[in-house]
Amino acid sequence: MSEIKTTPTLRLIQEADIKDKVVLIRVDHNTVKKGKIKDASRIDASLGTLFNIVSRGGKPILMTHVGRPRDKRTGKIDCLPDRSVDPVVTYLEKKLRIKIEIPAFTIHPEIGISNIDRSIFASILRLREGTIGAVYLPNIRWFQGEQTDGPERARLARQLASMAGIYVNDAFGSWRPHVSTFDITKYLPSYAGFLLQEEIKNLEKVLNPTRPFLAIVAGTKYDTKIDPLKELYKRVDRLVLGGVMYNIFLCAKYGVKIAGVPKEDIDLAQELVRLDKEKGKIVELPLLVESENLGERKKGKIKTIAVKNFRKGDSYNYILDADPDSFHDKTILDIIQSAKTILVNAVMGLIPHFREGSKALYKAVDGNRQALKLYGGGDTIEELKYSCPGIYMKGLDNPKCYYFTGGGTVLKALEEGSPFKIGPVERLLKR
Repeated sequence: MSEIKTTPTLRLIQEADIKDKVVLIRVDHNTVKKGKIKDASRIDASLGTLFNIVSRGGKPILMTHVGRPRDKRTGKIDCLPDRSVDPVVTYLEKKLRIKIEIPAFTIHPEIGISNIDRSIFASILRLREGTIGAVYLPNIRWFQGEQTDGPERARLARQLASMAGIYVNDAFGSWRPHVSTFDITKYLPSYAGFLLQEEIKNLEKVLNPTRPFLAIVAGTKYDTKIDPLKELYKRVDRLVLGGVMYNIFLCAKYGVKIAGVPKEDIDLAQELVRLDKEKGKIVELPLLVESENLGERKKGKIKTIAVKNFRKGDSYNYILDADPDSFHDKTILDIIQSAKTILVNAVMGLIPHFREGSKALYKAVDGNRQALKLYGGGDTIEELKYSCPGIYMKGLDNPKCYYFTGGGTVLKALEEGSPFKIGPVERLLKR
């Protein structure tokens, strides 16, 4: 397949003059959970850009978000230690064998970091002198203005810009137009990093797939995914749903009740049911795992149920996984094996206790050796690595396999019809 033709319209990091310049790099190192790195693949994926900048004489300042420290209702920003970038910095220092400095800004207990004070310039001086190899800012969502409007937003953008001469966006997984991904481009020459370039090239294979095109999507939130899901439906030849998303669809289609599925989501799913009644693209997994409790597997409390037995008015306990035998079903297997492009954005079960459905899915997809397989995002990759490490490792060296670092960004690009309509990417286009 030819390279995406619109990529040259981006301003690329390899075109920038960065020698002896401080380079502000937005990465997506949102890999920390409960103070520990669960999966370092997102960090490793950004190293090519970092190596390139350093080898050409650039002085890197990195920034990422970790989690969601801001309360949307109250606006309070909780700067908790388990949401810090410290584990990321420790990992990079060991990996790169360099000293990385995290500036110590004043943290307000309610509003986080309200000001980047002049102490940052002492860190930048050490960076220029070579005393340290890089600066890594605290969790960018700890900064007042990063996710909000108003004077704080404009001030943060100007303060970030004052630290550097060039801005590089390499955060494919961070598609929302915040200060660190969007506003900063108003003040600095801005370029796409190597990871962002690679992700956009592979997005073309989703937007213009070799057919038959099969998408397998599972998630916990339906209301935020309904628009990209409808757009994806238009593009695919067949669609397999899983997780809470599938439970909601089944409730809407068959008039059944499943524990934990809210009525408002069922109402939203009616449009997809009507669409599929006409087009018939959704392939229903025939067997599911029902549990009396939401949580760990308990003997005698779980059982397999069949969708063919659903009747209007029936009620079910929590459905927490796809039964592995669903992926041994001839209809399902034939659809997977005949696909030429497969997009997998799916963890089938409620982890960590219900993993067998995902494992069976990944093995079934791996069985198709001819298809182009595209996996994303972080949760999917993490579960693939855990459940099927051999399949994951094999995919790293397979030109017909690609791992996206941001599944939400893939869905957003589908919703918009192009990655270049996503705000932070659009800001990197040559005018």
